[in-house]
Order: sequence, then structure tokens, then C-alpha cells
Amino acid sequence: MERLRRTMMFLPASNPGMLRDAILYGADSIMFDLEDSISIEEKDTSRFLVFQAVKTLDFSSTETVVRINSLDSGGIDDVHAMVRAGINVIRLPKTTSAQDVLDTEEVILEAEKACGRETGSTRMMAAIEDPRGVLNALSIAQSSPRLIGIALGAEDYVTAMKTRRYPERGSQEIFFARSMIVHAARAVGIAALDTVFSNINDSETLRRETELIRQLGFDGKSVIHPRQIPVVNSVFTPSQTEIEKALDIIRAIEQANSKGSGVIALNGKMIDKPIVERAERVLALAKAAGVYTGQEEQEG
Repeated sequence: MERLRRTMMFLPASNPGMLRDAILYGADSIMFDLEDSISIEEKDTSRFLVFQAVKTLDFSSTETVVRINSLDSGGIDDVHAMVRAGINVIRLPKTTSAQDVLDTEEVILEAEKACGRETGSTRMMAAIEDPRGVLNALSIAQSSPRLIGIALGAEDYVTAMKTRRYPERGSQEIFFARSMIVHAARAVGIAALDTVFSNINDSETLRRETELIRQLGFDGKSVIHPRQIPVVNSVFTPSQTEIEKALDIIRAIEQANSKGSGVIALNGKMIDKPIVERAERVLALAKAAGVYTGQEEQEG
């Protein structure tokens, strides 16, 4: 796997203290927001603050992402500044079609050439936030090799659908959108990130919602407060029971292969290729999360 993306934390770009302390929160990715959380009057200042933060602070292995404004509302300046600073990923807001990705990619390429950054080194993520974007999810996901993932922005989506969020009822209002996005991501082999959960005081519902999206196949979830990070990370981190079960499956297939057996069974259940692949993914996630080193497998 490329990297963990269990949590992507939104940070308003206008808050110097949060930019400075971003690495301390424990999110896998940090997303500096230059769009919705920033007033028109603060756009230029916020862009400069993020530029300085990305260029001068050590974010270690934490992925740095910036949500830019639309290209016709300051996004071109955002792209050039962030590429010069060395941002890892540029997140497009309100992506409705593959053309939105291609238009932004053209600006990124210009910025890379202008500042001497390696062509293609700036990655992209597309946020899908309305019905048109949901219906175009596959073409969006396929639109550029720079795309590392697609994400759902539910608040704008449910508004366009003339409804609202009902997390306490299982969020049926966004089930179709979630399914489209995760299917598109899986078809192309990129990450799928879920929408934010806005009630920072309701950890139990957040956990249930995170368990649901993990069941659907998402890689992670956007978060808006540091206290949400350990809840979401814990759901997406394999438990010790899951790790041990995965190890048992890997050992069983290794033993069968060493004996030249074409039939593999564990605890009375047949083991086939998809089960092995799932076990391998569990161990890869566990290693990436630092809860499994691989020693157990070697000793077994």
C-alpha cells in the first residue's frame, strides 16, 4: 500500500497556531483549507501563511494537502503558491467532472515548470460534493495519474439533494454517494475518503459512522477536530484479533504450498485467493499503523 490515509484533518489556513501545531495532532494527512473556512478578506493572508508553513515546518511523514479555491476564484494563485512551497497534494473543491481535474492539472504543470519542481510530483485529490460529481465519479477517478484519491463532501451534496444529514439514522441520505465514490476509487486503484462528521462532541455516533464506512470499503475519513482523530484511527487500525487471524491464514497457505497441496483449509473453512489477499492487506495496514512489525510471521 502507498500510505495510510485513515484521517485527513481540516485546518483553517488563517490560524497560525493550528498550522504550527498540525503535526502534533496525529492525523495521517493534514489538509490546509483555503476555501470555505476562509473569508474573502483573509484569502491572500491565509495563502501566505500556508506557503510559509509548508516551506519551513517539518511535517515528517505526515501527508500535506491543501484545499484550493476554484480556479476562477483565486485557485490559480493557490496552486502556484502551494507548488512552490512543496505541498504533497492539491485537493480540488466541488469537482463535478473530469474536466475540472484536467483544468487544474494544467495549472499544476505550469507551476511545476515555473518553479523547477519535478513534473508530476504534485499529486491531486478530487472532492465530490454534488449529484453531478457523484454520477461522474468514475470518469473523475480515471481522469489523471496524479489523482491519489477522491473524497465525499456531504454537506453540499445533501443540500443539492434537498435533504440534510441524518447520521443518527444511519446516513441513508448519502449511502448512494458513498457507494459510487468507493466503487469508482476501487475500480481505478486510488483512495476513497469519507466526509466529515460535524458533531465533535458525539464520539459514539462518529465511531458507528466510521465503522460503517470501513465496512463499505473506504480508506479513511476527513475530520475537523483533533479529538476525532483517535476514534477514526482506531476503527481503521487492525485489531490484534484481526492480525492474528490474518497471520493464521498466511501460515496456512504457506504450509499448503510447501506440501504441494491444492486444497487449503483453516478451522474447517476453505481458504481461497480473495481471503488471502484480505489477510495480506490487514497485515500491510497493521505494519503501516505501527501495530505489527512482521516478527510474529517470521517466528511462526
